[in-house]
Amino acid sequence: MDKRNTKQKTAIREAFAEAGRPLSPEEALACALEFHPSIGIATIYRNIQALLEEGWLISVEIPGQPARYELAGKEHHHHFHCNTCGKVFDLKGCIAQAKPKLPRGFSTTGHEFFLYGNCATCNSGANAHA
Repeated sequence: MDKRNTKQKTAIREAFAEAGRPLSPEEALACALEFHPSIGIATIYRNIQALLEEGWLISVEIPGQPARYELAGKEHHHHFHCNTCGKVFDLKGCIAQAKPKLPRGFSTTGHEFFLYGNCATCNSGANAHA
């Protein structure tokens, strides 16, 4: 895969770095347009794949949702998915303190924990209409 740092790839890297949270390809496009106004969705998908292969991004799998992507190398953390706007946010640290009792012979290699609800922006909009 091409490892050149094009202006488009730089714009995509800036988008993820500035967002500070997992982004869908469409969200990455919206953010990258601020840095490179002529970038398109096909370029986003192609560069996300390249950044995954380089280990710069990792995939965040959300049950029942398309994958989001975030910077690799972060400390272990979990995610919050807003039911209203659909954005995914990082939660610092690990909130899964209990260790499950595994069947004999099983071993874990990791875990994921998602919280669902409404983000602060969506809550303030909901409260304004109540």
